[in-house]
Amino acid sequence: MMRELALCDSSLHVSRITHHEFMNILTKATVLVLNRNWQAINVRTPQEAFCMMATNVATGLEIEGEDHIRPVTWEEWITLPIRDQDEAVHTVRGAIRVPTVIVAVNYAKVPKKRPKLCARAIRERDGNRCQYTGALLRPDEGSLDHVVPRSRGGPDTWENLVWSSKQVNTRKGNRLPHEAGLKLLAVPRAPKELPVTALLRNAHGVAEWKPFLNE
Repeated sequence: MMRELALCDSSLHVSRITHHEFMNILTKATVLVLNRNWQAINVRTPQEAFCMMATNVATGLEIEGEDHIRPVTWEEWITLPIRDQDEAVHTVRGAIRVPTVIVAVNYAKVPKKRPKLCARAIRERDGNRCQYTGALLRPDEGSLDHVVPRSRGGPDTWENLVWSSKQVNTRKGNRLPHEAGLKLLAVPRAPKELPVTALLRNAHGVAEWKPFLNE
């Protein structure tokens, strides 16, 4: 039966699409996962989502605009028609619609985590201001600065990275701040952990995610 699921080991029989297209569909993170309170908590691939649905860990959401959102069990999901906007995989049982949002029915928590360490996260933490002069910067006017330069053993950490104007960064070069006549306005720290719902981004522009994200 489909419950043992060829989908879980990718042994689907493909028709009308190439193997490359098929694997792109299955392995791209395009499925938003909600907890049982319908709060966004994760992003999964269709392959992972199919396995969760087939083992009753999750139900899919059939979404026809924000006014029609309906939980659907796996047994019904595999019978849903394929609409023009849907991705689908083709199995020995026929085409199966790829879900865009699923609900983890036995999970109620919203995990917390820190933002990913990157230039955007440092810029947002530092309020778009140069941490040496206090000047408010446009994104193209600033850059990451290692307080202790990498050439002198400075790590890529929240505590050693600040947002700086490009001019100040160039002036500082491979020196410590005090060696360049500079002083930090505040001690850089790691941001507090936030509910993952606040950190999830709709990287692929999936329209059906919009009711569930704070973007």
